Amino acid sequence: MKTDLVAGKLVELAPGVRRLVAPNPGMMTGPGTNTYILGEKETAVIDPGPAIDTHIESICDLAPGPIKWILVTHTHPDHSPAASGLAEKTGARLLGRPAPDGKYQDKTFLPDRILKNGEIFETPEFKLEVVYTPGHASNHLCYFYEKLNWLFTGDHIINGSTVVIDPPDGNMSDYLSSLERLMDKVLAVIVPGHGGLLESPYEAIDWIIKHRLEREAKVVAALEEHPGSTCADLVPHVYDDVHKRLYAWAERSLLAHLLKLETDERAIQDNDRWLLTAS
Repeated sequence: MKTDLVAGKLVELAPGVRRLVAPNPGMMTGPGTNTYILGEKETAVIDPGPAIDTHIESICDLAPGPIKWILVTHTHPDHSPAASGLAEKTGARLLGRPAPDGKYQDKTFLPDRILKNGEIFETPEFKLEVVYTPGHASNHLCYFYEKLNWLFTGDHIINGSTVVIDPPDGNMSDYLSSLERLMDKVLAVIVPGHGGLLESPYEAIDWIIKHRLEREAKVVAALEEHPGSTCADLVPHVYDDVHKRLYAWAERSLLAHLLKLETDERAIQDNDRWLLTAS
């Protein structure tokens, strides 16, 4: 429930699955980053969030059992920086993928175990399958909780808005491919990195794919009408449905769409100006 998305409030979502919202609300984070605590006797934490001391203390205080493992979906600054501090306090092992290059990457996250697609992480209480989902970030992982058919999605899928795809690490082609692969899994609930549970997972995934392709069609239409435009020039035409205060972030996703069109050989760039290729 939306009223449960309160920083510092521990909410039991299912037996052995709890959510704790970090105190980092904002335009890009919604109510805050969702930290998940799994297990009873020995616990695992998914996405400990930003390095906020009070949040790290809350995770330690509210976990029902000793924290043995910390799993990270990706290394953006609202998801992983608390991992190293939490590990220092608890002795927990860090699991995930190292940070790629880029200014918005948490280089403090140094996993003890680098996870690969299809790998199984198992404790006496639960089992998680690692699902590699590049797109929002090149090192992005989701975690499939087999007992419930729940998918912890980090920023691959969130509730309340779409995510920014920010090149060069963000890749729109990879993002759409990762979404399409999820349609083959048996999913009951999407457990996002921001916002509440999504209880119609296939509808949510299908909507995101359609929305991105509709946005791509707007990029093509804008290039047809304004050939030789820069990415910044195209933003008001392609994102005429969003507030101007979001244009800087919209431009990043627009660039991701343009680079996808370039990969698909449907557009070319020349000195930062974009043209459609001859059909």
